[in-house]
Amino acid sequence: MTGSLLSRLILRRSSQQPNRFIFQRGISQSAAERTKDTLPAEPPVLPAFDHAPSPYSGPSGNDIIAKRREYLSPSIFHAYKSPLNVVEGKRQYLFDENGRRYLDAFGGIATVCCGHCHPDVVAAIVEQTKKLQHSTVLYLNHAVTDFAEALASKLPGNLKVAFFTNSGTEANELAMLIARLYTGCNDIISIRNSYHGNASGTMGATAQSIWKFNVVQTGVHHAVNPDPYRGIFGSDGEKYARDVQDIINFGTFGNVAAFMSESIQGVGGIVELAPGYLSAAYESVKKAGGLCIADEVQAGFARTGSHFWGFEAHGVQPDIVTMAKGIGNGIPLGAVVTTPEIAKALTHRNYFNTFGGNPVCTAAGLAVLKVIEKEKLQENAFVVGSHLKERLNALKDKYEIIGDVRGKGFMLGVELVTDRELKTPAKEETLHVMEQLKDLGVLVGKGGYYGNVFRITPPLCFSKEDADFLVDAMDYTLSRI
Repeated sequence: MTGSLLSRLILRRSSQQPNRFIFQRGISQSAAERTKDTLPAEPPVLPAFDHAPSPYSGPSGNDIIAKRREYLSPSIFHAYKSPLNVVEGKRQYLFDENGRRYLDAFGGIATVCCGHCHPDVVAAIVEQTKKLQHSTVLYLNHAVTDFAEALASKLPGNLKVAFFTNSGTEANELAMLIARLYTGCNDIISIRNSYHGNASGTMGATAQSIWKFNVVQTGVHHAVNPDPYRGIFGSDGEKYARDVQDIINFGTFGNVAAFMSESIQGVGGIVELAPGYLSAAYESVKKAGGLCIADEVQAGFARTGSHFWGFEAHGVQPDIVTMAKGIGNGIPLGAVVTTPEIAKALTHRNYFNTFGGNPVCTAAGLAVLKVIEKEKLQENAFVVGSHLKERLNALKDKYEIIGDVRGKGFMLGVELVTDRELKTPAKEETLHVMEQLKDLGVLVGKGGYYGNVFRITPPLCFSKEDADFLVDAMDYTLSRI
Protein backbone atom coordinates (compact mmCIF):
# COMPACT_ATOMS: atom_id res chain seq x y z
CA MET A 1 0.00 0.00 0.00
CA THR A 2 2.20 2.83 -1.25
CA GLY A 3 -0.41 5.44 -2.08
CA SER A 4 -2.30 7.72 0.25
CA LEU A 5 -4.87 5.93 2.38
CA LEU A 6 -7.10 8.94 2.08
CA SER A 7 -6.87 9.32 -1.69
CA ARG A 8 -8.24 5.81 -2.19
CA LEU A 9 -11.49 6.59 -0.43
CA ILE A 10 -14.22 7.76 -2.78
CA LEU A 11 -16.28 10.72 -1.62
CA ARG A 12 -20.02 10.13 -1.72
CA ARG A 13 -21.76 12.76 -3.83
CA SER A 14 -25.35 13.70 -4.43
CA SER A 15 -26.62 13.11 -7.96
CA GLN A 16 -28.49 16.42 -7.86
CA GLN A 17 -25.54 18.32 -6.38
CA PRO A 18 -22.41 16.54 -7.56
CA ASN A 19 -20.06 18.81 -5.62
CA ARG A 20 -21.84 18.75 -2.27
CA PHE A 21 -22.11 16.18 0.48
CA ILE A 22 -25.50 15.04 1.70
CA PHE A 23 -26.28 16.40 5.14
CA GLN A 24 -28.31 19.21 6.60
CA ARG A 25 -26.97 22.32 8.25
CA GLY A 26 -28.64 23.31 11.49
CA ILE A 27 -30.26 20.99 14.00
CA SER A 28 -33.68 22.63 13.92
CA GLN A 29 -35.65 25.34 12.16
CA SER A 30 -34.83 27.80 14.93
CA ALA A 31 -31.15 26.91 14.73
CA ALA A 32 -31.22 27.33 10.97
CA GLU A 33 -32.82 30.73 11.38
CA ARG A 34 -30.21 31.74 13.93
CA THR A 35 -27.35 30.80 11.61
CA LYS A 36 -28.83 31.87 8.30
CA ASP A 37 -27.22 35.28 8.38
CA THR A 38 -24.00 34.20 10.07
CA LEU A 39 -22.50 31.97 7.38
CA PRO A 40 -18.92 33.11 6.75
CA ALA A 41 -18.58 34.85 3.39
CA GLU A 42 -14.80 34.91 3.15
CA PRO A 43 -12.18 32.37 4.19
CA PRO A 44 -10.43 33.25 7.46
CA VAL A 45 -6.88 34.58 7.50
CA LEU A 46 -4.05 33.11 9.56
CA PRO A 47 -3.04 35.18 12.59
CA ALA A 48 0.06 37.32 12.11
CA PHE A 49 3.33 35.60 12.99
CA ASP A 50 6.78 37.19 13.05
CA HIS A 51 8.87 34.50 11.40
CA ALA A 52 10.06 33.98 7.85
CA PRO A 53 11.15 30.43 6.98
CA SER A 54 14.54 29.83 5.46
CA PRO A 55 14.61 29.29 1.68
CA TYR A 56 14.23 25.61 0.90
CA SER A 57 16.43 23.95 -1.69
CA GLY A 58 15.89 20.29 -0.85
CA PRO A 59 14.02 17.61 -2.78
CA SER A 60 10.41 18.25 -3.73
CA GLY A 61 7.47 16.46 -2.19
CA ASN A 62 7.10 14.35 -5.33
CA ASP A 63 10.76 13.30 -5.14
CA ILE A 64 10.33 12.30 -1.50
CA ILE A 65 7.20 10.28 -2.30
CA ALA A 66 9.12 8.40 -4.99
CA LYS A 67 11.91 7.54 -2.56
CA ARG A 68 9.45 6.55 0.15
CA ARG A 69 7.82 4.11 -2.25
CA GLU A 70 11.17 2.58 -3.11
CA TYR A 71 13.02 2.61 0.20
CA LEU A 72 10.50 2.79 3.07
CA SER A 73 8.06 0.19 4.30
CA PRO A 74 4.85 0.03 2.28
CA SER A 75 2.95 0.03 5.59
CA ILE A 76 3.72 3.75 5.94
CA PHE A 77 0.87 5.92 4.73
CA HIS A 78 0.44 9.69 4.53
CA ALA A 79 -2.34 12.11 5.23
CA TYR A 80 -4.03 14.17 2.49
CA LYS A 81 -4.41 13.53 -1.22
CA SER A 82 -1.40 15.75 -1.89
CA PRO A 83 0.97 14.99 0.99
CA LEU A 84 2.43 17.94 2.86
CA ASN A 85 6.21 18.34 2.60
CA VAL A 86 7.02 19.94 5.96
CA VAL A 87 10.46 21.55 6.03
CA GLU A 88 10.42 23.92 9.01
CA GLY A 89 8.56 24.46 12.27
CA LYS A 90 8.31 27.37 14.66
CA ARG A 91 6.15 27.41 17.80
CA GLN A 92 2.61 26.42 16.74
CA TYR A 93 3.27 26.70 13.00
CA LEU A 94 4.71 24.51 10.26
CA PHE A 95 6.04 25.57 6.86
CA ASP A 96 6.02 23.61 3.61
CA GLU A 97 8.56 23.52 0.78
CA ASN A 98 7.03 26.64 -0.77
CA GLY A 99 7.22 28.64 2.44
CA ARG A 100 3.48 28.43 3.12
CA ARG A 101 2.54 28.56 6.79
CA TYR A 102 0.13 26.14 8.47
CA LEU A 103 -1.41 26.21 11.92
CA ASP A 104 -0.44 22.91 13.54
CA ALA A 105 -3.46 21.78 15.55
CA PHE A 106 -2.22 18.19 15.74
CA GLY A 107 1.19 18.75 17.35
CA GLY A 108 2.85 15.73 15.79
CA ILE A 109 0.13 13.52 17.33
CA ALA A 110 0.03 15.25 20.74
CA THR A 111 3.83 15.24 20.86
CA VAL A 112 4.96 18.82 20.34
CA CYS A 113 4.40 20.23 23.79
CA CYS A 114 6.35 23.50 24.07
CA GLY A 115 6.15 24.38 20.39
CA HIS A 116 8.21 23.46 17.36
CA CYS A 117 11.92 24.13 17.79
CA HIS A 118 11.51 25.88 21.13
CA PRO A 119 14.81 27.75 21.66
CA ASP A 120 15.29 26.53 25.24
CA VAL A 121 14.78 22.89 24.28
CA VAL A 122 16.97 23.23 21.18
CA ALA A 123 19.71 24.89 23.26
CA ALA A 124 19.63 22.06 25.80
CA ILE A 125 19.89 19.47 23.03
CA VAL A 126 22.75 21.26 21.26
CA GLU A 127 24.69 21.92 24.45
CA GLN A 128 24.47 18.33 25.61
CA THR A 129 25.25 16.98 22.13
CA LYS A 130 28.43 19.03 22.02
CA LYS A 131 29.55 17.59 25.37
CA LEU A 132 28.41 13.98 25.17
CA GLN A 133 25.97 12.56 22.65
CA HIS A 134 25.82 9.06 24.08
CA SER A 135 27.63 6.73 26.39
CA THR A 136 25.58 4.26 28.45
CA VAL A 137 23.78 4.22 31.77
CA LEU A 138 26.50 1.80 32.89
CA TYR A 139 28.53 4.99 33.41
CA LEU A 140 27.48 8.01 35.42
CA ASN A 141 26.05 11.16 33.88
CA HIS A 142 23.99 13.81 35.64
CA ALA A 143 21.59 14.49 32.75
CA VAL A 144 19.49 11.40 33.43
CA THR A 145 19.41 11.80 37.21
CA ASP A 146 18.59 15.51 37.00
CA PHE A 147 15.61 14.76 34.78
CA ALA A 148 14.45 11.81 36.88
CA GLU A 149 14.46 14.00 39.99
CA ALA A 150 12.50 16.77 38.26
CA LEU A 151 10.02 14.27 36.86
CA ALA A 152 9.43 12.72 40.28
CA SER A 153 8.56 16.15 41.66
CA LYS A 154 5.62 16.31 39.24
CA LEU A 155 4.09 13.02 40.39
CA PRO A 156 2.01 12.33 43.50
CA GLY A 157 2.68 9.97 46.38
CA ASN A 158 5.68 7.69 46.19
CA LEU A 159 5.85 7.59 42.38
CA LYS A 160 9.51 8.51 42.15
CA VAL A 161 11.50 5.75 40.41
CA ALA A 162 11.92 6.12 36.64
CA PHE A 163 13.05 3.80 33.90
CA PHE A 164 13.55 5.58 30.58
CA THR A 165 12.61 4.18 27.18
CA ASN A 166 12.48 5.45 23.59
CA SER A 167 8.72 5.55 23.03
CA GLY A 168 5.27 5.12 24.53
CA THR A 169 4.99 1.60 23.18
CA GLU A 170 8.19 0.61 24.96
CA ALA A 171 7.01 2.31 28.15
CA ASN A 172 3.71 0.42 28.14
CA GLU A 173 5.43 -2.88 27.31
CA LEU A 174 7.71 -2.39 30.30
CA ALA A 175 4.85 -1.39 32.60
CA MET A 176 2.97 -4.57 31.73
CA LEU A 177 6.10 -6.65 32.35
CA ILE A 178 6.71 -5.00 35.74
CA ALA A 179 3.10 -5.58 36.81
CA ARG A 180 3.27 -9.26 35.90
CA LEU A 181 6.59 -9.73 37.67
CA TYR A 182 5.53 -7.88 40.80
CA THR A 183 2.15 -9.58 41.23
CA GLY A 184 3.05 -13.01 39.94
CA CYS A 185 -0.12 -12.90 37.84
CA ASN A 186 -0.51 -12.80 34.07
CA ASP A 187 -3.96 -11.34 33.37
CA ILE A 188 -4.19 -7.67 32.41
CA ILE A 189 -7.37 -5.70 31.85
CA SER A 190 -7.58 -2.80 29.40
CA ILE A 191 -10.53 -0.93 27.91
CA ARG A 192 -12.15 -1.45 24.52
CA ASN A 193 -11.29 1.25 21.99
CA SER A 194 -7.98 1.90 23.75
CA TYR A 195 -4.57 2.18 22.12
CA HIS A 196 -1.41 1.33 24.06
CA GLY A 197 1.13 0.50 21.36
CA ASN A 198 1.99 -1.85 18.53
CA ALA A 199 4.51 -4.29 20.00
CA SER A 200 3.57 -7.81 21.07
CA GLY A 201 2.25 -7.06 24.55
CA THR A 202 0.81 -3.64 23.88
CA MET A 203 -0.95 -4.85 20.75
CA GLY A 204 -2.76 -7.26 23.02
CA ALA A 205 -3.76 -4.40 25.34
CA THR A 206 -4.83 -2.26 22.38
CA ALA A 207 -8.51 -2.89 21.69
CA GLN A 208 -9.21 -1.80 18.12
CA SER A 209 -9.05 -4.34 15.32
CA ILE A 210 -7.65 -1.77 12.91
CA TRP A 211 -4.41 -1.67 14.95
CA LYS A 212 -4.06 -5.42 15.54
CA PHE A 213 -2.43 -8.13 13.42
CA ASN A 214 -3.29 -11.82 13.48
CA VAL A 215 -0.54 -12.83 15.88
CA VAL A 216 -0.69 -14.50 19.27
CA GLN A 217 -2.00 -12.05 21.88
CA THR A 218 -2.71 -13.60 25.25
CA GLY A 219 -3.40 -12.63 28.82
CA VAL A 220 -5.39 -9.44 28.17
CA HIS A 221 -9.11 -8.88 28.76
CA HIS A 222 -10.94 -5.87 27.32
CA ALA A 223 -13.57 -4.19 29.47
CA VAL A 224 -16.59 -2.31 28.15
CA ASN A 225 -15.60 1.19 27.11
CA PRO A 226 -17.01 3.86 29.47
CA ASP A 227 -17.82 6.17 26.55
CA PRO A 228 -20.38 8.85 27.54
CA TYR A 229 -21.31 9.46 23.88
CA ARG A 230 -21.58 5.96 22.40
CA GLY A 231 -21.58 3.78 25.51
CA ILE A 232 -24.53 1.73 26.72
CA PHE A 233 -24.66 3.43 30.15
CA GLY A 234 -24.15 7.04 29.08
CA SER A 235 -22.16 8.90 31.74
CA ASP A 236 -22.69 6.41 34.57
CA GLY A 237 -19.11 5.39 35.27
CA GLU A 238 -19.90 2.95 38.07
CA LYS A 239 -22.13 0.83 35.84
CA TYR A 240 -19.33 0.48 33.28
CA ALA A 241 -16.89 -0.42 36.05
CA ARG A 242 -18.98 -3.46 36.99
CA ASP A 243 -17.65 -5.11 33.84
CA VAL A 244 -14.12 -4.90 35.27
CA GLN A 245 -15.30 -6.83 38.31
CA ASP A 246 -17.13 -9.30 36.08
CA ILE A 247 -13.93 -9.93 34.11
CA ILE A 248 -12.08 -10.62 37.35
CA ASN A 249 -14.85 -12.93 38.55
CA PHE A 250 -15.49 -14.86 35.36
CA GLY A 251 -12.41 -14.37 33.16
CA THR A 252 -9.54 -14.90 35.59
CA PHE A 253 -8.71 -17.06 38.64
CA GLY A 254 -9.65 -14.11 40.85
CA ASN A 255 -6.38 -12.20 40.79
CA VAL A 256 -4.92 -9.99 38.07
CA ALA A 257 -1.62 -8.36 37.25
CA ALA A 258 -2.90 -4.93 36.24
CA PHE A 259 -5.51 -2.64 34.85
CA MET A 260 -4.24 -0.27 32.15
CA SER A 261 -6.12 2.79 30.96
CA GLU A 262 -5.70 6.13 29.29
CA SER A 263 -7.37 8.99 31.14
CA ILE A 264 -8.67 10.26 27.78
CA GLN A 265 -8.50 7.86 24.85
CA GLY A 266 -6.36 9.49 22.17
CA VAL A 267 -6.20 7.28 19.09
CA GLY A 268 -9.69 6.07 19.99
CA GLY A 269 -11.07 9.52 19.18
CA ILE A 270 -10.47 11.74 22.25
CA VAL A 271 -12.97 9.79 24.35
CA GLU A 272 -13.37 10.97 27.94
CA LEU A 273 -14.06 8.24 30.48
CA ALA A 274 -17.40 8.42 32.24
CA PRO A 275 -17.18 10.15 35.65
CA GLY A 276 -16.52 7.79 38.52
CA TYR A 277 -15.29 4.99 36.29
CA LEU A 278 -11.58 4.97 37.08
CA SER A 279 -12.00 5.12 40.85
CA ALA A 280 -14.47 2.21 40.78
CA ALA A 281 -12.32 0.17 38.38
CA TYR A 282 -9.17 0.84 40.44
CA GLU A 283 -10.95 -0.37 43.57
CA SER A 284 -11.91 -3.69 41.96
CA VAL A 285 -8.43 -4.25 40.56
CA LYS A 286 -6.65 -3.46 43.82
CA LYS A 287 -8.92 -5.91 45.68
CA ALA A 288 -7.85 -8.52 43.13
CA GLY A 289 -4.20 -7.85 43.93
CA GLY A 290 -3.52 -5.99 40.71
CA LEU A 291 -1.65 -2.79 39.93
CA CYS A 292 -3.19 0.23 38.21
CA ILE A 293 -1.28 1.60 35.22
CA ALA A 294 -2.03 5.11 33.99
CA ASP A 295 -1.14 5.53 30.31
CA GLU A 296 -0.30 9.24 30.11
CA VAL A 297 1.45 9.08 26.75
CA GLN A 298 -0.97 11.58 25.21
CA ALA A 299 -2.82 13.22 28.12
CA GLY A 300 0.24 13.91 30.26
CA PHE A 301 2.52 16.93 30.57
CA ALA A 302 -0.18 19.56 31.15
CA ARG A 303 -2.07 18.86 27.92
CA THR A 304 -5.48 18.68 29.60
CA GLY A 305 -4.91 22.04 31.30
CA SER A 306 -6.77 21.37 34.52
CA HIS A 307 -4.02 19.03 35.77
CA PHE A 308 -0.47 18.08 34.86
CA TRP A 309 -1.53 14.44 34.49
CA GLY A 310 -4.82 13.28 33.08
CA PHE A 311 -5.44 10.71 35.84
CA GLU A 312 -5.46 13.50 38.45
CA ALA A 313 -8.80 14.74 37.14
CA HIS A 314 -10.29 11.35 38.09
CA GLY A 315 -9.06 11.52 41.68
CA VAL A 316 -7.11 8.25 41.49
CA GLN A 317 -3.61 7.19 42.50
CA PRO A 318 -1.99 4.79 39.99
CA ASP A 319 0.81 2.39 40.86
CA ILE A 320 2.63 2.91 37.57
CA VAL A 321 2.56 5.86 35.17
CA THR A 322 3.75 5.62 31.57
CA MET A 323 4.60 8.63 29.45
CA ALA A 324 6.17 9.66 26.13
CA LYS A 325 5.32 12.14 23.31
CA GLY A 326 5.14 15.49 25.15
CA ILE A 327 7.91 14.40 27.51
CA GLY A 328 10.57 15.45 25.01
CA ASN A 329 8.76 17.83 22.62
CA GLY A 330 9.56 15.49 19.74
CA ILE A 331 12.76 13.85 20.99
CA PRO A 332 12.47 10.01 21.14
CA LEU A 333 11.85 9.59 24.84
CA GLY A 334 9.49 7.67 27.09
CA ALA A 335 9.39 6.68 30.73
CA VAL A 336 7.86 4.35 33.28
CA VAL A 337 7.57 5.80 36.77
CA THR A 338 6.57 3.71 39.76
CA THR A 339 7.27 3.22 43.46
CA PRO A 340 10.60 1.96 44.82
CA GLU A 341 8.96 -1.28 45.98
CA ILE A 342 7.38 -2.10 42.63
CA ALA A 343 10.53 -1.07 40.75
CA LYS A 344 12.48 -3.87 42.49
CA ALA A 345 10.59 -6.40 40.36
CA LEU A 346 13.05 -5.72 37.52
CA THR A 347 16.09 -6.57 39.64
CA HIS A 348 15.51 -10.33 39.69
CA ARG A 349 17.00 -10.60 36.19
CA ASN A 350 18.89 -8.25 33.92
CA TYR A 351 16.83 -5.65 32.08
CA PHE A 352 18.55 -3.07 29.92
CA ASN A 353 17.81 -0.44 27.29
CA THR A 354 20.76 0.87 25.29
CA PHE A 355 19.26 4.27 24.49
CA GLY A 356 16.87 4.67 27.44
CA GLY A 357 18.24 7.52 29.55
CA ASN A 358 20.38 8.89 26.73
CA PRO A 359 21.92 12.19 27.94
CA VAL A 360 20.69 14.22 24.96
CA CYS A 361 17.11 12.99 25.30
CA THR A 362 16.96 13.47 29.07
CA ALA A 363 18.49 16.94 28.78
CA ALA A 364 15.67 17.77 26.38
CA GLY A 365 13.12 16.32 28.81
CA LEU A 366 14.36 18.51 31.65
CA ALA A 367 14.22 21.58 29.40
CA VAL A 368 10.61 20.73 28.53
CA LEU A 369 9.60 20.67 32.20
CA LYS A 370 11.27 24.03 32.75
CA VAL A 371 9.53 25.60 29.74
CA ILE A 372 6.10 24.34 30.80
CA GLU A 373 6.58 26.01 34.17
CA LYS A 374 8.29 29.18 32.95
CA GLU A 375 5.75 29.93 30.21
CA LYS A 376 2.74 28.73 32.24
CA LEU A 377 1.72 26.38 29.45
CA GLN A 378 -0.60 24.36 31.65
CA GLU A 379 -2.57 27.51 32.44
CA ASN A 380 -2.61 28.42 28.75
CA ALA A 381 -3.89 24.95 27.84
CA PHE A 382 -6.73 25.39 30.30
CA VAL A 383 -7.72 28.95 29.36
CA VAL A 384 -7.31 28.75 25.57
CA GLY A 385 -8.48 25.13 25.46
CA SER A 386 -11.68 26.04 27.32
CA HIS A 387 -12.28 28.89 24.87
CA LEU A 388 -11.65 26.59 21.92
CA LYS A 389 -14.04 23.94 23.24
CA GLU A 390 -16.72 26.58 23.84
CA ARG A 391 -16.43 27.78 20.25
CA LEU A 392 -16.50 24.22 18.93
CA ASN A 393 -19.66 23.56 20.90
CA ALA A 394 -21.18 26.64 19.27
CA LEU A 395 -20.39 25.05 15.90
CA LYS A 396 -22.12 21.91 17.09
CA ASP A 397 -25.28 23.98 17.65
CA LYS A 398 -24.88 25.35 14.15
CA TYR A 399 -24.15 22.20 12.15
CA GLU A 400 -26.02 18.93 12.55
CA ILE A 401 -23.07 16.96 11.20
CA ILE A 402 -21.18 17.62 14.44
CA GLY A 403 -22.40 14.89 16.76
CA ASP A 404 -20.11 15.48 19.72
CA VAL A 405 -17.43 17.82 21.04
CA ARG A 406 -15.34 16.45 23.91
CA GLY A 407 -12.04 16.48 25.73
CA LYS A 408 -10.15 18.90 27.93
CA GLY A 409 -7.57 21.60 27.42
CA PHE A 410 -5.62 20.93 24.26
CA MET A 411 -6.84 17.36 23.89
CA LEU A 412 -10.15 17.87 22.08
CA GLY A 413 -12.22 15.79 19.70
CA VAL A 414 -14.95 16.70 17.21
CA GLU A 415 -16.99 13.73 15.99
CA LEU A 416 -18.86 13.99 12.69
CA VAL A 417 -22.03 11.98 12.06
CA THR A 418 -24.55 11.86 9.21
CA ASP A 419 -27.40 11.18 11.63
CA ARG A 420 -27.34 12.50 15.18
CA GLU A 421 -29.92 10.08 16.50
CA LEU A 422 -28.27 6.99 15.02
CA LYS A 423 -24.77 8.46 15.44
CA THR A 424 -23.84 7.20 11.98
CA PRO A 425 -20.12 7.92 11.41
CA ALA A 426 -19.50 10.54 8.71
CA LYS A 427 -16.24 9.00 7.52
CA GLU A 428 -16.13 10.41 4.00
CA GLU A 429 -17.25 13.85 5.11
CA THR A 430 -14.50 13.86 7.72
CA LEU A 431 -11.89 13.24 5.05
CA HIS A 432 -13.34 16.00 2.89
CA VAL A 433 -13.38 18.57 5.71
CA MET A 434 -9.85 17.60 6.69
CA GLU A 435 -8.64 18.28 3.14
CA GLN A 436 -10.43 21.63 3.02
CA LEU A 437 -8.97 22.67 6.36
CA LYS A 438 -5.49 21.91 5.07
CA ASP A 439 -6.16 24.09 2.04
CA LEU A 440 -7.12 26.91 4.42
CA GLY A 441 -3.92 26.43 6.41
CA VAL A 442 -5.09 24.27 9.33
CA LEU A 443 -3.69 20.83 10.16
CA VAL A 444 -5.76 18.54 12.38
CA GLY A 445 -5.57 14.86 13.17
CA LYS A 446 -8.11 12.12 12.58
CA GLY A 447 -8.99 9.24 14.86
CA GLY A 448 -11.68 7.07 16.36
CA TYR A 449 -12.47 3.51 15.33
CA TYR A 450 -14.61 4.79 12.43
CA GLY A 451 -12.18 7.50 11.38
CA ASN A 452 -14.73 10.26 11.90
CA VAL A 453 -13.23 12.26 14.77
CA PHE A 454 -11.01 15.30 14.42
CA ARG A 455 -8.19 15.11 16.95
CA ILE A 456 -7.17 18.58 18.06
CA THR A 457 -3.94 18.34 20.08
CA PRO A 458 -1.88 21.46 19.31
CA PRO A 459 1.31 22.68 20.97
CA LEU A 460 0.53 24.16 24.38
CA CYS A 461 1.58 27.63 23.19
CA PHE A 462 -1.53 27.78 20.98
CA SER A 463 -3.11 31.23 21.31
CA LYS A 464 -6.70 32.43 21.48
CA GLU A 465 -6.24 33.87 17.98
CA ASP A 466 -5.10 30.46 16.75
CA ALA A 467 -8.13 28.83 18.32
CA ASP A 468 -10.46 31.33 16.68
CA PHE A 469 -8.82 30.82 13.30
CA LEU A 470 -9.19 27.05 13.61
CA VAL A 471 -12.91 27.30 14.41
CA ASP A 472 -13.49 29.94 11.74
CA ALA A 473 -11.82 27.67 9.18
CA MET A 474 -14.02 24.78 10.24
CA ASP A 475 -17.09 27.01 10.12
CA TYR A 476 -16.19 28.21 6.64
CA THR A 477 -15.66 24.63 5.41
CA LEU A 478 -18.82 23.19 6.92
CA SER A 479 -20.91 26.02 5.51
CA ARG A 480 -19.91 25.04 1.99
CA ILE A 481 -20.43 21.29 1.87
